[in-house]
Amino acid sequence: MTSFPVLTLETAPERSKPALRQLQSAFGLIPNIAGAMATSPVLVNSLVGLFGNVHGGSFTEAQVQIVLLTDAVTNRSAWAVAFHTTLALKEGIDPADVQAIREGRLPKDSKYAALSGLAKTMIEKRGHLNDEDINRFLAAGFGKDHLLEVIAAVAASTITNYTGSITKPPLEAPFQAHAWKG
Repeated sequence: MTSFPVLTLETAPERSKPALRQLQSAFGLIPNIAGAMATSPVLVNSLVGLFGNVHGGSFTEAQVQIVLLTDAVTNRSAWAVAFHTTLALKEGIDPADVQAIREGRLPKDSKYAALSGLAKTMIEKRGHLNDEDINRFLAAGFGKDHLLEVIAAVAASTITNYTGSITKPPLEAPFQAHAWKG
């Protein structure tokens, strides 16, 4: 089995260090998945660029977490499911809605259901949405700009989900209560 190191500010390539500093500032720690990602400055810097846009976009942080948790479950990324479960609960999302997503179901909250459903469909159909998929999302009160913004969130989560699947970073203690086996 190929092993990937979890790099730190001391051990990461110079070009990865600014990205790791940004993530440390955002989370109070450098997530292990970012430490693994830092082996490639191109990858970690791509994530941080998308991260800033997704978390600074028009969705609330709770809505962003709905999309990112759904993506993690759909992509079967155990590290990301635990991480985004923790963040979703911290954002005040109803634990029943979080559990529904973790089980592959839609949350009861209608706006969250529309976001989760769109994110899952986008991944499963590899972006080939039909008019019904789009209209269902728009009927929930979102705009076309929101639909396109979900693409950015899916791109960001794809980076972390695929990295997690390939590098298998250890799950940090703060996220272990929400460990997931899909």
